[in-house]
Amino acid sequence: MRPRSPLSVGTVTSTAALDVAAVLAAEHPSAAIASLPWLAASLADDAAAGRFAAWGRSTIVDENVGAAVLPRALFDELHARAGLEAAWPVGNAGLLHVYGYLLSTTPTPYGLKRERWLTDDLALACGLSRGAFSPWAGPDTLLSRVTAAAAFLLSRPDAIDEVVEGRSTRIALGDALPDGTTALAYAVDGLIVTTFPVADAAVLRSGLGAPRLRWNAV
Repeated sequence: MRPRSPLSVGTVTSTAALDVAAVLAAEHPSAAIASLPWLAASLADDAAAGRFAAWGRSTIVDENVGAAVLPRALFDELHARAGLEAAWPVGNAGLLHVYGYLLSTTPTPYGLKRERWLTDDLALACGLSRGAFSPWAGPDTLLSRVTAAAAFLLSRPDAIDEVVEGRSTRIALGDALPDGTTALAYAVDGLIVTTFPVADAAVLRSGLGAPRLRWNAV
């Protein structure tokens, strides 16, 4: 008998369930996660497989918003389910950027954080098919799929390497799509911090400025 996929316990076909769970998470984070069976199963599967170890640290206080994009209770519940220690507002970047962002309702200048997973821009820019980052698409967890894509980007020989106070950082940009959209992945000390789509890689490169920790890395 084949092992049961962690996502086979339940699926969602729209963002409606995410919206409901996000509202519930502010006061009842455990119930919110339990309302999304694929999310609860993914967290358990990723924790058992040690996948969060490939990711570095991030603050949940967004540099563009100047405020936390998740409630403290949800931050704590996510880390507890993942079996990870964290001290608010700094936690595991994979847990926060992949799963935490799905339940974030805080607007940013670039839209909701979850949009990178619910739209196809990032997947296509990574050379993947539409829906490749759909959170509830099986058989692999979202974190597993995102980790593989980010690691592939970060292996590019044209990645930008910087040193920030003795720490190594890497910014990798993929090949641009016809509309200019490019996938970005960022790592600190060899650990993934984030990945997201960029509208214009040339503009991003020109605006990098002096080396520093970027995109909420800690």
